[in-house]
Order: sequence, then structure tokens, then C-alpha cells
Amino acid sequence: MLPIAASMLHDAASSMCFCVIAATIASIALTISITLKEDLEFQTKPNLTNKTPIKTIYTEFEDIIDCIDIYKQPAFNHPLLKNHKLQIKPNFENVIEKTFVNNSQIGSIFGFGKEECPKGTVPIQRTKYDISDEKLLNDHILLKDIPGVHIAEISMIQTYAPFYKVSGISSLYNPKVEKDEISMAHIWAENGPVESSNRITTGWHVAPNIYGDARTHFYTSWTSDNFKKTGCYNTACRGFVQIDRKNFAGGYFPQVSTYGGPIYEAYLAIAQDPKTKNWWIRAGNVNIGYYPAALFSNLGSASIVGWGGRTKAKVGGLSPPMGSGHVPDGNKAHASYFRSPKINRAPGEPDYTPANTRTGGFSDNTNCYGVYYYYKSDVSEEGVIQFGGPGGKCGV
Repeated sequence: MLPIAASMLHDAASSMCFCVIAATIASIALTISITLKEDLEFQTKPNLTNKTPIKTIYTEFEDIIDCIDIYKQPAFNHPLLKNHKLQIKPNFENVIEKTFVNNSQIGSIFGFGKEECPKGTVPIQRTKYDISDEKLLNDHILLKDIPGVHIAEISMIQTYAPFYKVSGISSLYNPKVEKDEISMAHIWAENGPVESSNRITTGWHVAPNIYGDARTHFYTSWTSDNFKKTGCYNTACRGFVQIDRKNFAGGYFPQVSTYGGPIYEAYLAIAQDPKTKNWWIRAGNVNIGYYPAALFSNLGSASIVGWGGRTKAKVGGLSPPMGSGHVPDGNKAHASYFRSPKINRAPGEPDYTPANTRTGGFSDNTNCYGVYYYYKSDVSEEGVIQFGGPGGKCGV
């Protein structure tokens, strides 16, 4: 379950206040009319490899969730994880929890706790797409210089590395995309040269070709070679170790923000365990799971971490909106954002918000998407990275 925190954000630019509510990752919600399924044909495939589910849950939106023995989940079919020792919780658990003492939890991804995986099992979402491994790897939105991909991001300058954690509180939106498009907001940690980059990302995206719907989904992804032969979203391939039995990679946010408010948001973090060196994915105050250190060839620490958004469309076509569909203007009720962006540069030391002079911003087409870091300004004392835009004719 993810926390819902109610607070009032005062925006100096607009002198308005609105409630900020942290959303719950869920797999059922109010009925949403989705016509994309009429145009797409999907194959629902269990990611099991001869692992019989203890329980299978069918949601009202035709999602199929298999509850698998936690020790027999797909990740452990990976050759690098044959002798992996399962880690039930991170060693930094108590440190993180202190930042959420005022938050509460409600609901679950299966609908208010009425359905959940039994103890000793974890939820594995069945895939809804039939994409070959080659296409999944070589046509990835997170690759560098892929035609049709556009970027609006802020990242730490590499001279301040190493980094062991990146986090932020993301506003949640549901940008309109077509069936072959993606619009996403993410944080990431990476290391190594571009051609063999080791990278972990997490955030939210709208990706009809992956899920068969136009909802806003929580996701995570990884690669150890810049998606040449390794990497995927969620549990579509072996790698991510699912730990929480209610909230899972691929679940969706039932409530999203609207321009002008209300604003829904979720805390996101990628953090390395100081003892095992595994990289944990956290959403709200829940440790969803982790990427074992053994998966990576060069991720003992990160040389780059960052926050922002990306879109992907057919080459020559119109690009979809990013975030709220509006460019940064200093008003948190307008453009999508990561507020309270934080990093950690030394295990055991407190996380902190970096100065904007230690970051660099990049948008490949400022006519379509913008990005700006408001650091301890009139907009917010905690720091706010705004990004996004309407898309349109954005070029290659």
C-alpha cells in the first residue's frame, strides 16, 4: 500500500493552495473507457517458467495476477541469481521510515485489501503484449538517440559522484497517448559508458503497447548493457525481485492530477542497500522489491542520477504530451514535477537536496517540452523540478 498524505502547498506564484495527496498504486479503479483494446491484439502470457501459481487473481480490468512462491519467482531463473540469497527487507528500512511517520496507508493494488497474495507468495503481473526480445531491447525509450524519443530531464553533474540513492515526490498525471506511444516520468541511477550503461529507472508511464490500456502505471526497469541483450520493464524478464505481496511493479495509480488541482503525487526512490549492495525500489512507504547487485557489471555506485520525463512516438508523427501537457511556469498546479529531489553520496549519511548549480538540465526540443529546477526559490523552499509540455511536431 502507498501512503496518502494530506498537506497544503502554498504557491507564491499563484497565491493559491491545494491539497496534495499521495496516490495508491492499485490494479482496480473506477470504470475507465478505453477503446485502445479494440484496436490492439494482446497475448496474455504468464511470466512463470514452469512455476505453478499458488493463487491467481482476475481483476475487473482483465489484469491477471499470479501469486508465486516468493522463493520461486521468475527472477531466480536468471543464471546470475541461481545462488542468490533472498533479502526480505533493506538494511536502511528504519532510516527511511522516519520520514513517513505522519503518513497513513489505505487500500491495496487488488482493491482495498479484499484480495491479496497469501503469505509467502508475491504478485507477478502477466504481460499483455507479444513483443520479441529483440524489439523490446532495441526499441527502448530509455536508450540514447533513438528516433522518436524526446527528453526533458535534470541530472547531477558527474563530478559530484558517486551516488547511492536518488528520490523525489512525483506529481501523477495521465497524458493522452496513442497505442504506439509512451509518455513517462522517472528517476534513474546509472553508471558506465553509454554503449554499456548499467541503469535502473522507476516512475510512472502511460504505455498502451505494454499494458493494453491507457492508465498511468507504476513501473521499474533495468539494464546492464544499455539494453543490448539485457533489461526490461517490471517482471517481463528475469531480474527484478518482488518482495511486497500487495503492491507490484506494473500496478497502476487510480487517481491522477488535473491542471490547476487537485494534485496527486507519490514518493519514489532508488536506493542501494549498504550491506548487500542490492538496489531497492521504493514507492510511498513501501519497499516494492529490488534488483540484485549480481545483475550488474558496473553499478557498485551511480555516476549519474536524475529526474524528468520522456516521450516516444513514431518517427515523423506527432509526439504525445509529457506530464501535465504544460511547460514549467513555477506553478506546481500547472506543470508536472518532482518536488523535494534528494540524493545520497555516502552510505549512512543523510539524504539531501542538491543545489541547482550541481545539476544540468536538458530538453532536446524546447518548443515541445521544457524542464527547470526551482531550487529554494519563491516557488518552493524544498526544491521543485518541473518538466513537460504539449508535444506535437517535435522532429526526430
